[in-house]
Amino acid sequence: MTASSARSRPERLVTLPGVYRPQADTRLLADALRHERLGPEKHVVEIGTGTGALALRAAATGAHVTAIDVSLQAVVAARINALRCGLTLRVLHGDFAARTRGRRFDLVLANPPYVPSPRARLPSHGAARAWDAGPDGRELIDRICTRAPALLSPGGVLLLVHSEMNGAATTVQRLRRVGLQARVTRRAVIPWGPVLHSRRAWLESEGLAGGGEDREELVIIRAQRS
Repeated sequence: MTASSARSRPERLVTLPGVYRPQADTRLLADALRHERLGPEKHVVEIGTGTGALALRAAATGAHVTAIDVSLQAVVAARINALRCGLTLRVLHGDFAARTRGRRFDLVLANPPYVPSPRARLPSHGAARAWDAGPDGRELIDRICTRAPALLSPGGVLLLVHSEMNGAATTVQRLRRVGLQARVTRRAVIPWGPVLHSRRAWLESEGLAGGGEDREELVIIRAQRS
């Protein structure tokens, strides 16, 4: 697979069992990524890389890219896909905060787990690690917001995708409170997937979804350090 095909056809990347397959949120974040200035002088990190689809798009510009995931299967998938695409990608296994300590980046990409779950404790294994994010779906989102200023170089940008179900206004406010310029730059409405359908009764009881609702709005939040 060539670098150009990796950019245009992320669905053709290798996906191992339990690894998040590129979906609508990946495509929305990829569209936002196209409008950022990248090149050999830029340093990029992707939090929760999955198959490496977005990290590889950034690497195809010549940028120095680090991809991180808590799933060992995802790390293996991303490394395989980097080899297949002929692109240089540093792929690390572990928690993003620990793996980035002491480093700053020009661009931070994040497609974290954001699906609200009736289980307060995050899963430690299995496919659900890619989407379950606590009762309000903000477990990872809030950690990224708190950590963002320490991750970004002067002028650096965070691109964060999640569902409107998690509260885009809350995310924008949190990022502004830590000194970043933040706003919603993109939105897309998509049908519910199997996970949300399976949790309909609970989501409605928690006020996270209305009766009969079957579509969610995804948002891209862009935050920049001065």
